[in-house]
Amino acid sequence: MDASLNGRVAAITGASSGLGHRFALKLSEAGVSVALLARRTDRLDKLVEDIESRGGRAMACPLDVADTDSIRPALEKAEARLGPLSIMINNAGVSGDGMALDMTSEQFDQTFAVNVRGVFFGAREAARLMLANGSAKAGQARIINIASIAAFTQLPALSVYCAFKAAVVSLTKSLAREWARDLIAVNAICPGYIETEINSAWFKTEGGQKQISRLPRRRLIDADALDAVLMMLAGDPARQITGSAFSIDDGQIL
Repeated sequence: MDASLNGRVAAITGASSGLGHRFALKLSEAGVSVALLARRTDRLDKLVEDIESRGGRAMACPLDVADTDSIRPALEKAEARLGPLSIMINNAGVSGDGMALDMTSEQFDQTFAVNVRGVFFGAREAARLMLANGSAKAGQARIINIASIAAFTQLPALSVYCAFKAAVVSLTKSLAREWARDLIAVNAICPGYIETEINSAWFKTEGGQKQISRLPRRRLIDADALDAVLMMLAGDPARQITGSAFSIDDGQIL
């Protein structure tokens, strides 16, 4: 565990469940104060209680990243309550599944609004705050975008999702280049298949079990598989890591 994380402040989108929920707990264990951003505030409140019961600091803030005008005020609220923001995790995402011939323009636009536009403006507004509050100058500014192994392959009935996750990886590299001399580290984590609320029903079906059986190791990756890379990219080791996309997938893409 990186002791240097103690006392820092992180904002996590999509924190009400799945990966965002776990990221909040892991960072809190390392002494990070966490701002939990999502639409389902009832779940956020429960997570705040859980973190505080363990001695951590957390706050809940309602946010729909598709409403990009609301991102900056949410981050400013987090700073006012917890202190200068130095870690931003753009985790919010939607599945965007559907055959291309059946995809409506509304479905396409909504998936893009969350999975790409929300990531871009989340990163940009966080970077602006990090430049203003001194965390960038101190070499502590970290932006972590959650993409997917779908960025590197083509999956059936997921053409839009794959394209947008590839866009997140490209954005990560472009922003890392643009902000390199500002000392803002921008990286991406590209998870493989992990059972979460968004896919758990599918993996319990016959089709889902067949999909798992075709994976090289015939299993989903465990919930804790991302912990090490998360802590590395949030902490001091990332002072010399930027523009990278880390695939954590137990060989699933092979």
